[in-house]
Amino acid sequence: MTRTVEAVTAALAGGQTSAAALLDGCVGRAGCAGGEGARVFPYGVSAAAHVQAASADMLRSIGVAGPLAGVPVSVKDLFDVQGEVTRAGSRAMPEVVARRDATAITRLRSAGAVFVGRTNMTEFAYSGVGINPHYGTPLNPHDRVAGRIPGGSSSGAAVSVADAMAIAAIGSDTGGSCRIPAALCGIVGFKPTASRIPLQGAVPLSSSYDSIGSLANSVACCATLDAVMAGEEPAPLARRNVRGLRLAVPMRVVLDGMSDAVARAWSRSLTALSAAGAVMEEVAFASWERLGEIGQNGGLVAAEASAWHRNLLSEQPQKYDPRVVSRIRLADAQQPVDYLRMLTLRAELCRSMDGEMAPFDALVMPTVPITAPRVDELEDDEVFFNANRLLLRNPSIANMLNLCSLSVPCHEPGEAPVGLMLFGRHLADRALLETGLAVERLLSPRAEPGRA
Repeated sequence: MTRTVEAVTAALAGGQTSAAALLDGCVGRAGCAGGEGARVFPYGVSAAAHVQAASADMLRSIGVAGPLAGVPVSVKDLFDVQGEVTRAGSRAMPEVVARRDATAITRLRSAGAVFVGRTNMTEFAYSGVGINPHYGTPLNPHDRVAGRIPGGSSSGAAVSVADAMAIAAIGSDTGGSCRIPAALCGIVGFKPTASRIPLQGAVPLSSSYDSIGSLANSVACCATLDAVMAGEEPAPLARRNVRGLRLAVPMRVVLDGMSDAVARAWSRSLTALSAAGAVMEEVAFASWERLGEIGQNGGLVAAEASAWHRNLLSEQPQKYDPRVVSRIRLADAQQPVDYLRMLTLRAELCRSMDGEMAPFDALVMPTVPITAPRVDELEDDEVFFNANRLLLRNPSIANMLNLCSLSVPCHEPGEAPVGLMLFGRHLADRALLETGLAVERLLSPRAEPGRA
């Protein structure tokens, strides 16, 4: 089966397959006995999916085809889809059928995407681990016997792509929620500059940090979905050469606590980039020294989540995951002046970071410093929250500083998945994706367009 958007659209255009056949394949894998389908799509396959696929085939037959026409895409259970209930991975949300699509969904629908189903997620997107006590936890495609976490919060999104239940997926990213599961599951995850894609119709976590991202099997796939959701015309990424790329390598904090597997993949990646002619410079950014000040007592995320959840949480706290409640209630220790100071400081640090990044094409670091732990290792709350902090530590920097960011696989076949993460400047999304494409071709040659 072809696994990239480019390969699928080429096969559809050439008549080698149909939207209906592609969807049938995805649905078949989702329904495979012993598979993860029931945990990836806890509410089943979308009732409208087959109608969408038939419509895409009919329109193509008369010469009408958008950039995603007939491509099976999974949708994180955070986005309103007309005619469906948005639960955000929770049992506390009211069972209200959406009357209209989220803006991102409208744009994907107009481009011809076929929505396979709503994917499982961390409740209210508030964890990087991916465990959901209400609807089950989709298991990581690597070492399923051990039962490893998928990463979160876009857990089902990542597994839907890794298990070929969808060609691509959309998710949200507030502190790494697209890039963490992408790294742990061995696929690509992209977080755009937050302002590029409207948040209308998506259940919020943090209005300051929320962004709408994509997960897929290649950088080019993510670029296509991102362009569509941003209201732009998709176009092929320019092919840059690794030689001459200016890459900053932060040495503080982001390399702490690396597991042996991540350390090996990281060292191998730096060696390969250097050998290919990338110019790498070790850096220590002044703007990073004060990031902890905008994360105190849960930071902006807890403050904004607390405001949104206040009524719902007071009415039915028993329906929430207790671990999510504990993070929301970190904001109880904040005062209004604390929130305003964090907003002001964040704006200052964002301006500083933009200047510090100016000499570089991208920053590079491990997406997360560990490979996926087992679900049963995280039953203890202290172990769970330590793992959560470690998973969120590196990717959340991009959200705090309002940057775009990309995770690409850098492990060898057969190894536990490891991601290499790149940061780009504010609103330099296209340039970052082009840099990411060059890095991907070097480190993940199996992701070349058209490959199965």
